[in-house]
Amino acid sequence: MLNPFRKFSERLQNIQNELKQLNTTNKALLKTQESLKNIMIEDYLKNHLINNPKYSEPKKLNKYEFKAYSQGGEDGIINEIFRRIGTTNQYFVEFGVGVGLENNSALLLTLGWRGLWIEGSEKYCKNIKEKFKYIIKNNQLTLINNFVDADNIESLFKKANVPEELDLLSIDIDGNDYWIWKAINQYRPRVVIIEYNAAYPPQVSWTIEYNPNHRWDYSNYMGASLLALEKLGIYKGYKLVGCSFTGVNAFFVRDDLVNEHFLEPYTAENHYEPARYFLCEQTAGHPRSFGKFETV
Repeated sequence: MLNPFRKFSERLQNIQNELKQLNTTNKALLKTQESLKNIMIEDYLKNHLINNPKYSEPKKLNKYEFKAYSQGGEDGIINEIFRRIGTTNQYFVEFGVGVGLENNSALLLTLGWRGLWIEGSEKYCKNIKEKFKYIIKNNQLTLINNFVDADNIESLFKKANVPEELDLLSIDIDGNDYWIWKAINQYRPRVVIIEYNAAYPPQVSWTIEYNPNHRWDYSNYMGASLLALEKLGIYKGYKLVGCSFTGVNAFFVRDDLVNEHFLEPYTAENHYEPARYFLCEQTAGHPRSFGKFETV
């Protein structure tokens, strides 16, 4: 006859084995769910967006979308814009880069570009210093841990020796984006990517009130509407040439470079894309990372 303690031990072992099996099953279900989600997003992109006659015009940028490190299809749009207008110094500036693994300029590092990242979070900067340490060590990437505002932005550029006519500027701080771009006057990037607030339709010209202490509270009180950014772009000498399918980023090209390369009219009404944030959830099947690489 088994003593009570042995019975209890055997029962405990059985429970642990069952929990392990449940955990394995749960992981398999989550993996299947992730695969199904990717398939559904891919189907939506293909059948409702890419193959939609609205996007068939050759000058439209959306059909070139793809993502390696970008949140949505920005990597592909950036590549196509510079295919059309060419590059010069291949220098970028991006602020609001997070941990560096989901932004608009990480892929450019693999193409030999140099640039500056500005990030306010110490925690995120620590991660960047680890993942991108050899890129930082060889001076291909400069990292500044600082929150940006309208008063300090140009001094931060100067500190990093940013060229006055850099190829790319990317702004994504979920707040004072409009005001920060407005404050950049000594620098004339050839292309500007800036997040817009797709909660507001293209007829609305709106931005949050400037507040240097603003921090995003995960609500839709953030940034500026696309029309407000269109107007600011005109004031600063830029044309709105497209928006990402996700309804997150707007793309501006400097007036002297637009020529006949992009789809007119360069208006919010023409280029607005509604918020499709679910498209940002599509993954390539593996967690994003970065490490030492060789160009071969």
